Amino acid sequence: MNPVIVIPTFVSARRRKEGGSVLTTYDHATPISQPGELPRLLASLQKVRGLGQVLVLVVSEPSIEMQAVEKVQGAVSRYTTLNTLVVGAPELALVQQRMEQLGLGKLQKEIGLAGYGAVRNLGLVLADVLGFDSVVFLDDDEVIDDADFLQKAMYGLGKLTKKGIPILAKTGFYFNSEGSYLSKSQDKWYNHFWQQGKAFNKMIAKAMRSPRLSRSNHVCGGCLALHKEAFKRLSFDPWIARGEDLDYMLDLRMYGSDIWFDNQWSLRHLPPETESEGTRFRQDIFRWLYEYRKMEYSRTQIDLLQVKPSSLEPYPGPFLEPGITKRIRLTAFLRSLARPDKRAYRKAAKAATGEATTYAQRNCSKYFEFQFVWPELMARMENDQILRTALMQSAAQRQMDMGADRFAAAQTVAAAGVDPGMTSEIRLNIAE
Repeated sequence: MNPVIVIPTFVSARRRKEGGSVLTTYDHATPISQPGELPRLLASLQKVRGLGQVLVLVVSEPSIEMQAVEKVQGAVSRYTTLNTLVVGAPELALVQQRMEQLGLGKLQKEIGLAGYGAVRNLGLVLADVLGFDSVVFLDDDEVIDDADFLQKAMYGLGKLTKKGIPILAKTGFYFNSEGSYLSKSQDKWYNHFWQQGKAFNKMIAKAMRSPRLSRSNHVCGGCLALHKEAFKRLSFDPWIARGEDLDYMLDLRMYGSDIWFDNQWSLRHLPPETESEGTRFRQDIFRWLYEYRKMEYSRTQIDLLQVKPSSLEPYPGPFLEPGITKRIRLTAFLRSLARPDKRAYRKAAKAATGEATTYAQRNCSKYFEFQFVWPELMARMENDQILRTALMQSAAQRQMDMGADRFAAAQTVAAAGVDPGMTSEIRLNIAE
């Protein structure tokens, strides 16, 4: 197969506790003044055998979008053995322009650089345009230790099970900083109504005892492989606040497919410390209330398979049952008594009966409407030579511009008697 690696990376103007809108609040974004975790991942990818194209999608606030792209391009340029294409606002503009030329519209909400689902959809569109038959999604806060990582990612993908079921999507798993694949979530009294970590641990413990590939109720979005027959048919949901990876599993089931768990395909997940657990829980509230409403709405559609919470035990079934709103409010209240981020948890409790519920009701049908558009869009964008050439030219021009700027700066520094090694490094980057 011919896979492409897709890595979304998130850059912020500054470190801040308060996030943006419900769709643009991210688990962690690197302040533009700091290197972040991306270089660590890129360094680890250098030893992966058979690695081909790598796409890095740069997500940031509009006010710093060009600075963010230049920052990421600078980081990428240090890893000359990788074939990396940085995709930022200029490349997104080219994609949207081409979609308009083809009569598809801009679809700015559905495909773009704002919101987890839209960002992943942009990665799928680019894979389609560039002619790849599979996509492997990674997160920028991960490390690859296994030189056969990509080979394991492709194991079974596109093949049939013994029962003749096609394997079109598969997930691996994470080891955390302690070398464990189990969730660190602790069974505290204030989580009595929200046993997410405990439920996850039951699920993955069973999957690790199963055959190498087993039908999965869970998805690790930073260790996810999709065959083109899956991603050309189904997009990610751009209206979900977070958890778009697990949501994709539910979407696949509703449309008659599945995700498979590979218990021999793994990486290390080393995220930075979360700025505000309360803010993250607020995103979870939007996520689960939206997911619940979306699943309810799906049962009214005669062309979709019904996915019941009972089929998703031990996780995520309990979070898709009636009564989720009450459990959210109780958990937010209890955490506000015991956790440091009291104000954020109180805001989260309020959101459960207010804006999060309204958001879910207003948007729960939109994904299904978008699915009428997506397959045609992907069919018309596939191997589009015009867009492919424009994307490559845009990336090449940026590299040349940045290289020229660095070269001029290096000459000035060298003339002042500073280490000439810097100049030779920049010349090397230009030559490449």
